Amino acid sequence: MISSDFLTYTLGNGIRLIHQQTNSPVAHLGVLINTGSRDEAEDEHGLAHFIEHSVFKGTRKRRAFHVLSRIEDVGGELNAYTTKEETTLHSTFLREDYERAAELLADILFESVYPQKEINREKEVIAEEINSYKDSPSDLIFDEFEELVFDGHPIARNILGTSENINKFNRDSILNFIGKNYHTDEMVISSVGKLKFDRLIKYAEKHFGNAVTKLRTDCRKPFENYIPSVRFEEKDTFQSHCMIGNIAYDVQHPKRIVMVLLNNILGGPAMNSRLNLALRERRGMAYNIESNYTAYTDTGLFNVYFGTDSENFEKALALVKKEFKLLRDTKLGGLQLSKAKKQMIGQIAVSTESHDDLMLAIGKSYLLYNRVDPLHEVFKKIEAITDNELLEVANEILDENRLSTLVYR
Repeated sequence: MISSDFLTYTLGNGIRLIHQQTNSPVAHLGVLINTGSRDEAEDEHGLAHFIEHSVFKGTRKRRAFHVLSRIEDVGGELNAYTTKEETTLHSTFLREDYERAAELLADILFESVYPQKEINREKEVIAEEINSYKDSPSDLIFDEFEELVFDGHPIARNILGTSENINKFNRDSILNFIGKNYHTDEMVISSVGKLKFDRLIKYAEKHFGNAVTKLRTDCRKPFENYIPSVRFEEKDTFQSHCMIGNIAYDVQHPKRIVMVLLNNILGGPAMNSRLNLALRERRGMAYNIESNYTAYTDTGLFNVYFGTDSENFEKALALVKKEFKLLRDTKLGGLQLSKAKKQMIGQIAVSTESHDDLMLAIGKSYLLYNRVDPLHEVFKKIEAITDNELLEVANEILDENRLSTLVYR
């Protein structure tokens, strides 16, 4: 059972700790770092993701095999991911192995040595990852749409980088990037599991407390001057693939939660989303139709993706725009709005049942806002959304004159 109380603590070097107590025999621990691909210089494109791969390749006291075996030998899992603004290392394990996981995460974060031999091998792995991505237009179009929308800004660049850039990386490249961008006051240790908080603090102090204090002094370059664009690309694909969207609200914006609800109504994960009903269920025009909203530090992105037979493309795009117009022109009725709120509340509640996802969610919230709202507070904010607020956001974000479009045909 999960309590709504989150326990927090700050180490002397600025690293923050957040913990959620559970009764499960399985625990989850992660380190979230407020650094991602948008923090790269142009000649560093792909480096944040490359570091995420290379961090497991050996430390001062462990070879690569021993890094992986340390937690997997006791049935646990070790993983990592990179986004445009975050790098996260995390582990899942039996609760009696809490200190083992904490020590391992600290070791790979602060004591990795990045052997050149291992780095060279990982370059080949990432080159294959890039090639695999290029072979999947339904994945590639997401990155190219961000390049279109955020044209020329660091946030526009994809996370994987290019093969040409990655071939230039070496141990010095990695250490220089970490030195510039891994700040202790921009790190959060997030924990969900059955462990007394004073014991967790002891583990954190022991394994993370000796890291040298490094505070962030600069700010990210803000994104400004969005210009809507339309681009068609000829691709040798069976389907036409389309992305259409607009910039949206940043992580601190008061309308962000209204935007989340609007996105959920339009093309969220439920099968009864408006776009799924319009294109897939009623007309069979698309296998995959979805909308997404991502909030960044200083901006955000809303987009709709669908893939359809070339003969149906114009009809499908017209249907998407029709749903946009309906949301711009017509307030949701009381029953519709109530159902939309209940659906979103239910989805959030269900997501907390995955303790791994919960660990990452509370860690990100604490990293960005230095707080985590209890579920009942989140639900209260959702319940407070009005039909006027939803209409206002729809007219700002779904404005036809502000939309960008990218089509593979």
